[in-house]
Amino acid sequence: MSSSADHPELNAMLHDLRTLVEIESPSSDLAAISRVMDVMEQWARDLGAETHALPGGTRLFNFGTVYNEKPILVLTHADTVWPHGTLATMPWRQEGDRLYGPGTYDMKAGIVGLYHALRTLRHRWPAGGVQVLVSPDEETGSASSRAHIEAAARNARAVLVVEPPVADSHHLKTGRKGTGHFSLHFHGVASHAGNKPEEGASAITAAAKAVLAVQALARPEVGTTISVGLIRGGSAVNVVPAECVLDLDLRVATLAEAERVTAAVQALTPDDPRVTLTIRGGLNRPPFEQGEDTMRLFGQAQAIAQELGFTVGHEFVGGGSDGNFTAPLSPTLDGLGAPGDGAHASHEHVRLDRWPDHVRLLTRLLQEI
Repeated sequence: MSSSADHPELNAMLHDLRTLVEIESPSSDLAAISRVMDVMEQWARDLGAETHALPGGTRLFNFGTVYNEKPILVLTHADTVWPHGTLATMPWRQEGDRLYGPGTYDMKAGIVGLYHALRTLRHRWPAGGVQVLVSPDEETGSASSRAHIEAAARNARAVLVVEPPVADSHHLKTGRKGTGHFSLHFHGVASHAGNKPEEGASAITAAAKAVLAVQALARPEVGTTISVGLIRGGSAVNVVPAECVLDLDLRVATLAEAERVTAAVQALTPDDPRVTLTIRGGLNRPPFEQGEDTMRLFGQAQAIAQELGFTVGHEFVGGGSDGNFTAPLSPTLDGLGAPGDGAHASHEHVRLDRWPDHVRLLTRLLQEI
């Protein structure tokens, strides 16, 4: 493992990272996200890339792409979970080999590492070139960018995702659970809770029964978890409630499980015929299943890492990324960003002693896939 002092480009990488981190870019502010993308676009143009602004805020940068040859697609996102003003309480700071700040680990250091890999290649692009897609809304589900991601993946020979590796182990990600969100809206009949309550039909009672039914669908032994995370309803303590809403989170390791749970949720029917149920939502990201093509990519990465003097493992993880969209369409390897810890947490940081090794790994993968 190299130390931060051993890598001559680390100071340049830190300069670029600070530039991005100090442009706060919450998912709710497309103008702020665009400012991050503007910096990335200038870096891309400096390397001779063709740049394209796509509908919805996504941008696409083509490095040496050739018509009729499939490129390597690299996925990035410019948004973070952190609101404006976070830098005031969670400033950029270095403590030994740890670099702290909002968006460092997830995933602005991944962006910077990618650009330093591209600068190392400097026009010696792989066959078909490299295509970099920058999403503006990965942290909120990629609603505006999903179609662009899937279209690019269909034309790619491989997809590399520069999300961070697994915290602590620094392993690459060879699979991710699919994620879903459902909102269940129960519509009952209001009545006075003391005078003829039987004339009412409680939406909350129907919802409470649904909570138990939905959570019984979980199969944690095969990776299927369901959490009813929010419940809201009623208007006053002395009124039989006419409205109640449940919001539930679904995580699945396979598409078959997603289909099973979705069908069961859609089939829910309240016991009281006076209560109606409206269901919204569904699977947001399909599962990134740990297929043979991905494992071949990982095997190549593992061999390269060994040649470079370090070891890297792999894991199947619960959180989703834009790699969930590409894995069914093209061989996909995730977790190729900067090692560290604290995604979405106040201790978010990058490990400077490990980051250069992972940039070297990414560079070699771009050269050799």
